[in-house]
Amino acid sequence: MSRLDWLNGLSLEDAQAEFLRCCGSRRWAEGMARARPFSRETSVYTEAGWLWSQTGPDDWKEAITHHPRIGDISKLRERFKATSTWSEQEQKGVQGASEEVIQGLADGNREYEERFGFTFLICATGKSAAEILEQLRERLNNPPALEMRIAAGEQAQITRIRLEKLLTSP
Repeated sequence: MSRLDWLNGLSLEDAQAEFLRCCGSRRWAEGMARARPFSRETSVYTEAGWLWSQTGPDDWKEAITHHPRIGDISKLRERFKATSTWSEQEQKGVQGASEEVIQGLADGNREYEERFGFTFLICATGKSAAEILEQLRERLNNPPALEMRIAAGEQAQITRIRLEKLLTSP
């Protein structure tokens, strides 16, 4: 049985749970679960993008709460067990970073949360810790409304990567 057939065959509740692993917005996950059955993988990605475009700041903030702080590996393991392996892989560039960069991420994350009211979100796949820190520092200067839209775009990228993992790994 293909992973797509498996996904299409899940109960509504189980499908929602799987989609929540990809994106923490309940509205988005419910929409994805109800959109089944999908005829091909590309249909999953198309529907995911369309549904995400129909969401707003409340959905985005809800999705962001399902992400650990960049570099906070211990919190990642304890709080996000359902997605911890994926998050660890996505944040691989942070592992082995210098103490200075790790401290910069910790300080930057605190400053970001104080300024914007939510966790800094970036599609970390393929980025080094130094690159992530640089983007964090740059984004601290954004107006709040712009930063929320940027974070939503980062979530869309993360969701796509996680959907690919959902459809390819057992």
